[in-house]
Amino acid sequence: MRPSGVGIFRGPLIIVGCGCLIAVLTFGPRTTIGLLLPSIGRETGWTRDTFAFAIAIQHIVWGVGQPFAGAVADRLGTLRALSIGALLYAAGLLAMAGASTHAVLFLAGALVGLGLSGASFNIVLAAFGKLLPDNWRPLATGVGGAAASLGQFLFAPLCVVLLDRFDWRITLAIFSASVLLVLPLSLPLSTSHQIRKQRESGVSAQTVGRELLRALREPSYILIALGFLVSGFHVAFINLHLPAYLQDNGLDRPSAGWVIATIGLFNIAGSIAVGWLCSNYPNRYILSSIYFLRAFAITMLLLLPLSPPLALSFAAAMGLLWTAPITPVAGMILRLFGSGYVAAIYGLAYFFHQLGAFAGVWIGGWVFEKTGSYDPVWMSLALAAVVTGFITLMVRETPDAG
Repeated sequence: MRPSGVGIFRGPLIIVGCGCLIAVLTFGPRTTIGLLLPSIGRETGWTRDTFAFAIAIQHIVWGVGQPFAGAVADRLGTLRALSIGALLYAAGLLAMAGASTHAVLFLAGALVGLGLSGASFNIVLAAFGKLLPDNWRPLATGVGGAAASLGQFLFAPLCVVLLDRFDWRITLAIFSASVLLVLPLSLPLSTSHQIRKQRESGVSAQTVGRELLRALREPSYILIALGFLVSGFHVAFINLHLPAYLQDNGLDRPSAGWVIATIGLFNIAGSIAVGWLCSNYPNRYILSSIYFLRAFAITMLLLLPLSPPLALSFAAAMGLLWTAPITPVAGMILRLFGSGYVAAIYGLAYFFHQLGAFAGVWIGGWVFEKTGSYDPVWMSLALAAVVTGFITLMVRETPDAG
């Protein structure tokens, strides 16, 4: 079955393919920032908490901007949201490459955050929800998450090569240019036809606000959003601080790079598997299991002596669980509220995710500068994962479900 209103170049395979390529190009560069951290610190003298605060600004601006970008996608179409986001994302990476003061670094972080609001996989998810048949959506979401991880797997070793050959500034400039490829790839994901049909049906712009308020009155949505906050804390802290943590404990930069790449590689399998599982089992059980397994992996990292095999094993385990929450979260939101305003409602949930990400990157840097260790943060990650696993079991997947 092909969605109505799309031609041969807008069929499901083309839509999913272009969405996956966008995920590769937008997810890849931002996951390599942690690999740049030691080089930036040596050249500029900036402490880890300073750079972490710039990335924290990126996450919080991304989170604040996500509901608005979602509203733009819902009201004006995903093509505009993706295009504007890609331009801002590229500008932010270029500004970071030229940063010589804290103010410019923080401004660059804000620009990247604004860009990710419009050009991240969240907007691609909204396009999938509007353009794809129902039976395509869960697996397409999982495949898209896998594509994002492929970006991490490809960009991490590329980042190491570029750092060895050039420096961190040129590396960021190259990544900035690559993001501009999102512009042509976003064309098949245009939802203008669906927007016109929505307007013809008499739906008003104020409906977006009403739907967001409706979401905030739904207890299950609040539980989903709180769980997403913890997930953001996990992935943001690990993505930025894990490479430095490994190098502090004796691993070299290439080894740390392969650890980050391994997370991306295994997340390809994890995302596809979760997409299949969410098509066949209650999504709250899948999501709860993800959080419990994250707690176990982090606990093993803390309890066992750190070595390259342990680091790679941890990366493989976290990779299977890395973007895995996206599919059940998106699925439950679609079931609770339908596809009409999924970009805005999912965007609001993602705001909570980014609040957690802000805390993860900034608190990680602050704790390290104060204590000289990341261990207190690791322990809080494990505890939060256990608590979140239990509260997720309380989620109802439809308003009337028991």
